[in-house]
Amino acid sequence: MSRSDLKKRKISSISLRTAFPSALMITLVGFCFQYLFLSISLSQSIGFVLALFISSFGIVYLVSARLHNKRVRTLYGIVKNISRKKFKEYNNNPDQKNDELDYLIERSIQASDTVSKELARLNKIENYRKEFIGDISHELKTPIFAIQGFIETLLNGAIHDKNVNEVFLKKTMRNVNRLIYLTNDLMEISRLETGELKSNIKEMYLRDVVLDVVESLQYKAQKENIEIRVKDFDKNIQVRADRNQVKQVLINLIENGMKYNKPGGYVEIGVTDFKKLKDKLLLYVRDTGIGIEKKDLKRVTERFFRVDKSRSREKGGTGLGLAIVKHIVEAHGEKLFIESSPEEGSTFSITLTKTNPVLV
Repeated sequence: MSRSDLKKRKISSISLRTAFPSALMITLVGFCFQYLFLSISLSQSIGFVLALFISSFGIVYLVSARLHNKRVRTLYGIVKNISRKKFKEYNNNPDQKNDELDYLIERSIQASDTVSKELARLNKIENYRKEFIGDISHELKTPIFAIQGFIETLLNGAIHDKNVNEVFLKKTMRNVNRLIYLTNDLMEISRLETGELKSNIKEMYLRDVVLDVVESLQYKAQKENIEIRVKDFDKNIQVRADRNQVKQVLINLIENGMKYNKPGGYVEIGVTDFKKLKDKLLLYVRDTGIGIEKKDLKRVTERFFRVDKSRSREKGGTGLGLAIVKHIVEAHGEKLFIESSPEEGSTFSITLTKTNPVLV
């Protein structure tokens, strides 16, 4: 039965099912009463029983219809909207639960809200999956087609040309390395998103971790003509975090700072107080690079988003570095802040939880 049919129907089934047994019971009680205490004729007795049945039936039916019809239509509409995946706001006061029907309506509204949110979440995941597959396909096609082109050229005779064969082989190797980096980053971000990669939270000396990362990147920085600076801070500062994941965050941020920097520029790593919470500090990575447009600030942590696509590919970037940073920071329950101005550089800051009262 459709909701419109329910509205058009003048007789309420639930009220009929309530009124008939109720009237029958009232009539039975009335009949017993008049039989025991009243001395009336048979015809009068039959009239009394009929009048009592009709009147009680009518009263119970009207009261029941008055109490139930509107709520039954509301409940029917909620259930039907759920089945049709049509959701809307319902007026519901959780403090006014007079009976089981009110409770059932409230639960149905909650179910409708839950289904609506779950469908929205699933649609978002599906759109994200489609976009992700499209991005991966695009990112994989570029190096694969490049490798294919170089190899075909070599097979067609260039392999015997000493002037170009080594150049083509080096370009092929560079694209193979790009595929390896892309695959590794995809595996890393997948493990982070699925929760497979657990954070091993321990107390650690922050300065030691920073210096380890800087030392490992110094050679690359010199080749890029970029200076890595460490602003001095207390060596006794300890934080609670996963050592390897914090190193990964620093490597990604510093490499990002070098990749988008200017020749002769620098990348600075330092620590400041986090004024909002005394038990936290800010670990920042600042660069003198090309900066980020204000409209792009919210997107820089998206997968495969690049501020300068040509520069990123030229430097071997996968477009996943900042997405990995975001996931690691969120897995620690910390915050990532980004400040940037075009042609002036960028500052990436993450909060970390201190384990001792040492002042920054």
